[in-house]
Amino acid sequence: MQLKNSRIFKAALYFIVMTVVVYVVVYMPTPYMINQPGAALEIKPMVKVEEGDPEEKGSFMMTTVSVTYANLAMLVTSQFNSEAEIVRKTPEQGGKEYETRQVYYMSDSQSSAMAAAYTKAKLPYRILPEYIFVVSLSKSPAPKGDFAPGDIIRKIDGRRVIRLKELSGMLKTRKPGEVVQVELERGGRKLAGKAELVSLKDPATGGTRPGLGLNIAELRKVKSVDPRKQVEFTKTEVGGPSAGLMFTLEIYNRLTPGDLSKGYRIAGTGTMSADGHVGPIGGVPFKIVAADRKKAEIFFVPEDNYKAAKKKAEDIGTPMKLVPVKTVDDALQYLSSLAPKAG
Repeated sequence: MQLKNSRIFKAALYFIVMTVVVYVVVYMPTPYMINQPGAALEIKPMVKVEEGDPEEKGSFMMTTVSVTYANLAMLVTSQFNSEAEIVRKTPEQGGKEYETRQVYYMSDSQSSAMAAAYTKAKLPYRILPEYIFVVSLSKSPAPKGDFAPGDIIRKIDGRRVIRLKELSGMLKTRKPGEVVQVELERGGRKLAGKAELVSLKDPATGGTRPGLGLNIAELRKVKSVDPRKQVEFTKTEVGGPSAGLMFTLEIYNRLTPGDLSKGYRIAGTGTMSADGHVGPIGGVPFKIVAADRKKAEIFFVPEDNYKAAKKKAEDIGTPMKLVPVKTVDDALQYLSSLAPKAG
């Protein structure tokens, strides 16, 4: 009987120990993330234009960085991966607020790319506000109402609101402590509730003003005057602003006759402003590796990132041609000078 009880005790102890080990190694969160080369994704399937020019023998590709929240096992294995970088998480990374911000950056990047491409193609367009939404909740003072990152604010006291200046106008005559009726949209569901206005610092005047205690952004839609040239994007799980340049090139190719790609596999990165300027991004060495793995032949890189990109390209021995750019015009001029790829 004692032997049987001893075996049961040892089996139970072994099970407990293994459960703890598995939790610590696999499930226990750590304050670290692992950055690695992500994907090089063809943009053509992401963009729709009713009467766009479909000719594209090559491809335009956006590049990404793979970001993983690390467990203990990943931290150990990453020590043996030359393409992995272990970084400490910042308070801004992770959670619904971070995801909402990344989605907004992507949407804003697409809008800027559309505006830049319409301008280069000499096609008239308008920028129209669609809605305002909650990016994050202030910590001091905290909002006094039921809000969450990603909420779309539809109405305040029964009045429709789609612009930030409209919201400011509605609240400027109110006082902290007053209660307003709020209508929201959250995950496709309509919500109605009340919120007490809080006192916020006004950087413009140095004083205070009433507000909801939220960080709010305005989503705008770029609309082509000619509906046949309206650009639409398919839904993507990728966030952030760094695909702006490559979106612009793909859109411009669809809006104008001929094949801008000239048959080449063209990758790249860089933010895009509506006036065509290309901005620097983070993680460019990982994107060089991602593009090389997808056999990219040309890589457009923001001029400010060129040094880091060149070093990584030399380290991995890629034959890919790196082209530094400051504006979308730089990329277009380079492509116009290319002879079509043989074969």
